[in-house]
Amino acid sequence: MTGNPGDAPAPPPDRTGNGPAVSRAEFDALFDSVRTWGRWTPADRGAWNRVTAEHVRRATALVRSGTVVPLARPWDTAPGPDNPFPALHYMSDLGDVETPEPSAHKDFIGVDYHGKAVSHLDALSHIAYRGHLYDGRAAREAVDAGGARFGAVSTLGPLVTRGVLLDLPAVLGGPWLEPGRAVHAADIVAAEQSLDVTIGEGDAVLLRSGSPRRRRELGAWDPSAASAGLHVDAMPLLAERGIALLGGDGDGDVRPSPVDGVHSPVHALAIAAMGVPLLDNLDLEALSAASAGTGRYAFLLLVAPLNIPGGTGSPVTPVAVL
Repeated sequence: MTGNPGDAPAPPPDRTGNGPAVSRAEFDALFDSVRTWGRWTPADRGAWNRVTAEHVRRATALVRSGTVVPLARPWDTAPGPDNPFPALHYMSDLGDVETPEPSAHKDFIGVDYHGKAVSHLDALSHIAYRGHLYDGRAAREAVDAGGARFGAVSTLGPLVTRGVLLDLPAVLGGPWLEPGRAVHAADIVAAEQSLDVTIGEGDAVLLRSGSPRRRRELGAWDPSAASAGLHVDAMPLLAERGIALLGGDGDGDVRPSPVDGVHSPVHALAIAAMGVPLLDNLDLEALSAASAGTGRYAFLLLVAPLNIPGGTGSPVTPVAVL
């Protein structure tokens, strides 16, 4: 039975597998160890510089059936515990004013997309740690009321590369990971072995926790209080593999955060240290079913953010092609 999203309380976090807390000093050492500052030109494309024409050609060779799977959630205009700033959608022209033929129908959309409800891409200007964006750029100098002058989403452009689905519920058992469940490096290795896929350089890694299915069946909760996601101990492995993009059906971070004083440590490590943009709030249920049906967890992935000069990210509908 589906609960009322507006009334559903936040579930207590399931701390199974979370491991010990990480001190701020340990986190800072980890941040410095995975940092790739000074590696690429242009710097504000970060890890997307890893994706070459050869990566694109290899990714297109993965297409066999031609099955196209969109990965975005529906545009959500309903308020709820996971959507405090609902998206806007209203009609601006109903074609009911007498004009020369043909009549036209128009609508307006607007959204504060950095949150838990809208599928979106985080650009490198979205996150600063210790006062600095990726590549050591001072955040106060690079981002102001006019937008971002470094790390804007318009600099990223589209990405076409190999996507890898890490379907954790399929590997660990159950329809979803409970909110608060941390995904560790050992879980990623186990998923690779179970799903017969290996993360490589230039890949886009998508982590399925099953949260959209849980929401549909049990109702909404506040994912800022409790959500399944990556533990910081998984990031050195992903850094070693040389990924270009990290995404999932949450916002990447396990919550509550395991790091004292850092509310989104995976965001800080991926974006500000590694230069890896993030895809947040995807719906990976259809991709999970398609991958299970074919037995293939690697596919062509296309990501085309809006061309927003100075934007810190963009709503987006990534597309997997199997």
